[in-house]
Amino acid sequence: MSLVLQTNCLTKKYGKQIAVNKVNLNVEKGDIYGFIGKNGAGKTTLMKIVCGLIHQDQGEIQLFESSNLENSRKRVGCVIEQPALYPGMTARQNLIYYNKLLGIPDYNNVDNVLNLVGLQNTGKKKTKNFSLGMKQRLSIAISLLGNPDFLILDEPINGLDPSGIKEIRELLIKLNCENEITILISSHILGELGKIATKYGIIENGVLVDEFAAVELENRCKKCLSLEVNDSEKAAYIIKNNIKSIDYKVFDQGKICIYDCLDIPAQINKELIENDVLVSSICLEGHDIEAYFVKMMGGDE
Repeated sequence: MSLVLQTNCLTKKYGKQIAVNKVNLNVEKGDIYGFIGKNGAGKTTLMKIVCGLIHQDQGEIQLFESSNLENSRKRVGCVIEQPALYPGMTARQNLIYYNKLLGIPDYNNVDNVLNLVGLQNTGKKKTKNFSLGMKQRLSIAISLLGNPDFLILDEPINGLDPSGIKEIRELLIKLNCENEITILISSHILGELGKIATKYGIIENGVLVDEFAAVELENRCKKCLSLEVNDSEKAAYIIKNNIKSIDYKVFDQGKICIYDCLDIPAQINKELIENDVLVSSICLEGHDIEAYFVKMMGGDE
């Protein structure tokens, strides 16, 4: 799989404060990469560096496996800290204005982009009368004018109501699946990221503390019944043959985790006791996605 973005020891300092600290980020083609961290963790700073809005102090960036960033950045669209939308203009007029800024000689792309983000029927409605969700979609539309292969979106669902969040979520899935656009997205709404992300990076105090695929997150957050018993071998036999579990694991020191019979703890306990296995504890373990991320980010915000 080819890499759309790769950073090597990327570092940015503001005085003595290290905002981004030797970050090695890897975004593969086709990813929806969920970039997660507390406020001030370094997410926006890193995105700005990649987009060329600020310069790093140390480290290297490759876009589309090239160090020629001037050309590679032409294939990148971004929405960072909300682009200026002109309130007295329609969606179409805003897009035509940004086409001119980008040096795009004709406006044939405007209708396509409006259709893509679902704003084709806004007509003469001024941007000042748009809902927040519509404004966010228009911001994404502006980032799509150059027909990018890679989108960088900083908190695109922040402040939206549930219907607005759903609209943006469906738009991003459409852009990724139908238009084959790779996406790097930051968000505080972790449950929503869990619905679309294929890969995650967690940043804390400027340091990338972990990077993993969504399928790995499922394993990390997998719930289980955790038992502590006095005879692991005998308990495992009963769990397999009497309980008919096909997904369990035996650990050292008498611990067994059962992953597929979570709704019958009393029956499991009864079966073990009746077969002379002493059960000293039985409990449900595992994180939901939000709890796991909060833990990885160092606790509650």
